[in-house]
Amino acid sequence: MPREPEATPQIIWENIAFFAGTGLVSLVGVPLYLIYFDLHPFTLWLFVFYLAATGLSVSAGYHRLFSHATYTAHPAVQWFFLFFGAAAFQHSALRWSSQHRDHHNFVASEEDPYSIKKGFWYAHIGWLMFWRHRIDFQNVEDLSANPLIAHQHRYYRYWAFVAGVLTPLVIGALYGDLLGAFIFAACLRFAVVHHATFCVNSVCHMFGKEPYDLISTARDNWLVALFTNGEGHHNYHHRFPSDYRNGVFWYQWDLAKWLIALLKHMRLATDLKRVSKFRIINARLETTQRRFRDWLTRTKSQARLEQYYADHEKSYKELRKRLTVWEERSKEYGELTHGAAKAISKVIRRAAKQRVNIAKLRYRHSFKQRKQFTPPP
Repeated sequence: MPREPEATPQIIWENIAFFAGTGLVSLVGVPLYLIYFDLHPFTLWLFVFYLAATGLSVSAGYHRLFSHATYTAHPAVQWFFLFFGAAAFQHSALRWSSQHRDHHNFVASEEDPYSIKKGFWYAHIGWLMFWRHRIDFQNVEDLSANPLIAHQHRYYRYWAFVAGVLTPLVIGALYGDLLGAFIFAACLRFAVVHHATFCVNSVCHMFGKEPYDLISTARDNWLVALFTNGEGHHNYHHRFPSDYRNGVFWYQWDLAKWLIALLKHMRLATDLKRVSKFRIINARLETTQRRFRDWLTRTKSQARLEQYYADHEKSYKELRKRLTVWEERSKEYGELTHGAAKAISKVIRRAAKQRVNIAKLRYRHSFKQRKQFTPPP
């Protein structure tokens, strides 16, 4: 049964006033302050701390912990993310997660709260200022059962005011720079965190690469990842939303991923979910194959088409076959070293490891051969 439309046009003056106010203070207040006052070092550190704490609470907390349950966190960690998540002024974790789950379930459709199909401006900030959204909290019943999350949702305005406004202002007053704390740790920080987060909904659904999924509108954008603690690796995230990592490779900037790994090391996080490398490789192969077939439909040379099709299809099937063998050999080796059938004999383990290496080398050989049949972008 189809759901009701998620949004109806309606001017939300509260949000317009907030975005306009914090933006105006950031654009005008910051330069004037720097002209007429000396920036207190503690004000700068307070701004940096609040920028990092609120940004990470949205990415590692609201997004990966609450919305997708990619790991389990200690109550103290949950409280930290709820406190500074409220300070980010992006609504309660319950409401944020409900809308984000709808985004994944109905991406780029009428029921997507911030669908890119309605335009860049709508997906970035327009949906918060000129549309009233229906929130269906049935999709977050698991979160509603958490007393901390339920309390933050029920008293969100108090949490947000205390965490996001009162606390930085009190700290600023204690060291004698109330004005600086208001301009930098509150208003400028609001503007930066908001628009960085909004870029994931707008920029990352319009500009970037699609190495894992061509169906979704999500894209990987390394520049957005720099400003959002790794959230810019969005194409990967939409293909594998249950993975606690967004930047899956070690060299990809993903501060939230490293924070979660640190929390695990400190025994404050458990059950970190991650997609196997074989599923990731397979996703990239499927994407390349789909792109190749799309290219074939556009080529006008029948002879060229037949040549590419015959060679590429054969190499693709061989590559998929050897990837499956490599995965099977890896599972066998894992069972012998860590599983219930853990082998005592070093000879057996060494032979199993050798089979893994052989299967891996055969896959890489097929991959190199296949490159000669890859069409131009």
